[in-house]
Amino acid sequence: MTRNSRSIIVAVKGIIVHTGRILLVQRAGEDTAGAGSWECPGGKIEFGEGLEAALEREVKEETGLTVAVGALAYASSFLSDPGRQLIIITYLCKSHEDTVLLSEEHTAYKWCTKLEVQTLLPPGILAEFEKSNVFALEELL
Repeated sequence: MTRNSRSIIVAVKGIIVHTGRILLVQRAGEDTAGAGSWECPGGKIEFGEGLEAALEREVKEETGLTVAVGALAYASSFLSDPGRQLIIITYLCKSHEDTVLLSEEHTAYKWCTKLEVQTLLPPGILAEFEKSNVFALEELL
């Protein structure tokens, strides 16, 4: 593999809290990465874009929600394949609304209790939540 065939992708995600529940969205079944899995809304930053602005834009595009971006919850890095590294920066966010309008990227959403989040999230994301004490942080909002 040549050095040029490697890429680093930076994405932002939001742990969106409304009335004590966390919003999870389910990836579309046709998606090439993580089809059908549950996740927090967010996506890739665009060149020159700030992290919080990118998160506000991605959340609006994916859910129709306007959020207030809060504290950094955690950051993680992993290889999604041998030539692609993903860096995900996850923030706590607050929404004053709960009406979600999903984009085509997702097929379902759910405002979840802590137990539902623990049941629905993939093991890797759940491990990051637990390692970073996200369930304790959520109460700060």
